[in-house]
Amino acid sequence: MKLTRIVAVLLLLPFSGWAGTFIETFNDDDLEDWQELVQQDEKPGSWEVIDRELHAVSPDEWPRLLTIGNKKWRNYTIEVDVKPIEKHGRASIMIAARIKGTRLVFCEIGDRLVPGWDTLCRTGDFHTNTSVLLSAGQHPLLKLGDWSTLKLGVKDGTFVFSINDEKIAETADDFALVLAGRALVEGKVGRLNDFLTGGAGFGLANYTAKFDNLIITGEDIPNKGTLPVVSRGKLATTWGHLKRF
Repeated sequence: MKLTRIVAVLLLLPFSGWAGTFIETFNDDDLEDWQELVQQDEKPGSWEVIDRELHAVSPDEWPRLLTIGNKKWRNYTIEVDVKPIEKHGRASIMIAARIKGTRLVFCEIGDRLVPGWDTLCRTGDFHTNTSVLLSAGQHPLLKLGDWSTLKLGVKDGTFVFSINDEKIAETADDFALVLAGRALVEGKVGRLNDFLTGGAGFGLANYTAKFDNLIITGEDIPNKGTLPVVSRGKLATTWGHLKRF
């Protein structure tokens, strides 16, 4: 599933014209451009590249995100493969877009927050854990030991959240109204665009998991990344100098 999805993107890329595609397969140890975003003053998570996959650990219910991108990115889709390995308690796995500083739009699947709601999409300030609920629903939790694909598309005032190509949530007008209201509260009337751009990322809370094959496609996205021609083994590398917001 993992390689097939990336090959499809590469085959379609020449026909997209205006769109760029950013691919990260974690086939090297360079995580220098990535930044970690945590809530409050919680300690960092663990992010290790092992055998061309990113191994991540969030030891408690406080979520950690690994983020990348430009604050001017606007309309794009981010998708990433994830394999939960161990669940340490009430937990969730997340995908995020429009990350600018500590503000963002993010969706998660898990049982970390509200009983009976397995999927949540929110927008707000990640650091202070203040947010507005955009969508809530039910979906089976991701299976331990199985790969799944999370996908989040954002276009102007619309976002679409999917799991394994199944649409989980789609918000259009309501999302735009939430952003407009937040702009009003924060004294940014007429600057709604400030809430419609930003980088992307993924993360977890109370899980040990593997991530792979990050693909971001959109108008302002730089072309980056190719599939490996030759499979090569490599040593595990720990990212010991995480940048922090």
